[in-house]
Amino acid sequence: MDSPLRIGISIGDVTGIGLEVTLKTLAQEAGADETRYVLIGDSGYITQTNQSLSLNLPIRSGPAQGRQFGDDKFSIVNPCPPLEPDLVHGSASAARSAVEWVRYGAGRCLAGELHALVTAPVNKEAIVRAGIPFVGQTELLSELAKTQRTSMMLLGTDDRGRWLRVALATTHVPLRDVAEQLSVKKIASTIELAAQACRDLGLSRARIGVCGLNPHAGEGGKLGTEESTHIEPAVKAARANGIDVAGPISADALFYYAYRGDYDVVVAMYHDQGLAPLKMVAFEQGINWTVGLPFVRTSPDHGTAYDIAGKGVANPSSMTAALRLAKQLARGRRGTGPGH
Repeated sequence: MDSPLRIGISIGDVTGIGLEVTLKTLAQEAGADETRYVLIGDSGYITQTNQSLSLNLPIRSGPAQGRQFGDDKFSIVNPCPPLEPDLVHGSASAARSAVEWVRYGAGRCLAGELHALVTAPVNKEAIVRAGIPFVGQTELLSELAKTQRTSMMLLGTDDRGRWLRVALATTHVPLRDVAEQLSVKKIASTIELAAQACRDLGLSRARIGVCGLNPHAGEGGKLGTEESTHIEPAVKAARANGIDVAGPISADALFYYAYRGDYDVVVAMYHDQGLAPLKMVAFEQGINWTVGLPFVRTSPDHGTAYDIAGKGVANPSSMTAALRLAKQLARGRRGTGPGH
């Protein structure tokens, strides 16, 4: 019998809601299976939040070395110096530690010491203000894994169980730069990763719909040519490789078709083209999954929410969904089936 899964959770910016939703999720999941959870972050903040939320989780501090994580249900590891208590929102020290915790978790996954990494929210503005060049966790993890063939996939279900899954051809790019960032190779790679994601999820099919970039998918070149120069060739290449894919399709229609079940994944050309519809239907259950990494990484699809941090009112649904998906995918990679 395989040993229990060991999931790492980087606790994110401790001045936001990440730690709160993490501990609330762990309280829900504690009895679900034999999974071991390694919280990567500051012991003082974890202990304080555990107490303030009256969760009473039996969390033990441990050494910052993967092979010594032990068999505790919950443990803490902190590769950074302890943080000062009562840091203000967006604190530079909190931002720097949040990045280091992600780095540490990725390293332990790459070393095979963790089966998956779930990352709580960080604040990009605070990180950049702290002097760290930073675009996003997806980009950081791709760099650490030494791979450029990754895609940000956002997925979630509405209150009627209808799924929407979106893979992004570009991620954190200013809108004015999107067209020049697109390439046939990048779009084709995103389509391929979207199809692979369907297989990893254990779906019965992998039907991919690809958005156009321009309104009405360019209207035959009248509203832009990227559809004919970039997107159509990528779709044809993917189709030649046996992928069930259609496009480019006008984004304002494609999301409707996907939401009613015609497509399993939508490939969007840029961040808000894909995330606005996803968050409309699955804001509280949305998951961010980095497809294409050599290890499993998921994250809740929300930010640090400084406005409600420390009030005990944060909804953990997105973090819970992210953790459950991480366990499902990790089980699949270990060959024990797709999980629940």
